Amino acid sequence: MSETFSHRVLPYDGVDDFLAGAVPFLNAGIDAGDRVLVVTGLGSEVLLREALGPGAGEVEFVDANQWYAHPSRTLADCLGDADRLCEQGRRLRVLGEPAWTGRRPLEVLEWQRVEAIVNVAFAETGAAILCPYARTLPAGVVASARRTHPETLRGEQALDNPSYVDPWAYSAMCDQEALPDAPARAERLDIVRPDLFWLRAWVTDYARRTPLAEEDLQRLLVAVTEVVTNALRHGAPPIVLRMWMEPGELVCEVKDDGFWATDSAFGLIPPRADGPGRFGLWAVRLLCSIVQIRTGKGGTTVRLRLSLPSVPAVVGV
Repeated sequence: MSETFSHRVLPYDGVDDFLAGAVPFLNAGIDAGDRVLVVTGLGSEVLLREALGPGAGEVEFVDANQWYAHPSRTLADCLGDADRLCEQGRRLRVLGEPAWTGRRPLEVLEWQRVEAIVNVAFAETGAAILCPYARTLPAGVVASARRTHPETLRGEQALDNPSYVDPWAYSAMCDQEALPDAPARAERLDIVRPDLFWLRAWVTDYARRTPLAEEDLQRLLVAVTEVVTNALRHGAPPIVLRMWMEPGELVCEVKDDGFWATDSAFGLIPPRADGPGRFGLWAVRLLCSIVQIRTGKGGTTVRLRLSLPSVPAVVGV
């Protein structure tokens, strides 16, 4: 693969700005025989189909809300495609307009982190990724885009982005804020032995008192087992498990007094099947909606968050 990886932000004020950057980017991929993928909303899709004309038939269009459903899963799927195409001597070309509307602050933060990690994960794939950001988005979202993309696209010209931040430094910034203490209502289990049968039974009992779906409960059990096993191996007693509910979420926290001496990745990048790396924390990120990790001299805390299905209100007659 001779192409150089690129990850650019396309800030735009309106339709003309959007098309001036997006259409040449997509046409270049069509002409080169790339796999060209467009991830955006219906309005932008209609504009692009019209602007591309017959070339639109060479482009795969995907709804942004479907694509941007889960940070780690989307990253894994896209990276897997890029790796396979690279092995075939082809390039993955993605125009991806993140879906920011309606997301909770923690979700926004994790997607911003993914934008930074893309620069490390895809570096050897030769992929070309262009991310349009409307200037009507919240100022913090647009400012973050300038820190997570090495280049800014103006029409067909790529300019170095002076606000760009090293991906690992940016990821560390996402974890700077200390986690708030677990609420007083949280239920607690002290982990005093390596036999995890009772732990899984305890988690199951609590989770079944919530709206959590059965398949999500199974995911939670695997994730909790992995995190507690890490705490037993790399942490220090006391090891405490807490669970509680927040609006729309079930939260499970594992806390110990040790410092997890691990690399900066913390499971943020999918391990290659033929390369180094463990699947433990990466698997945990795949299994849960959001994973928060804090480690240092004061100990290590891992919070697993799983989204709960909305329960329809009961209307009296």
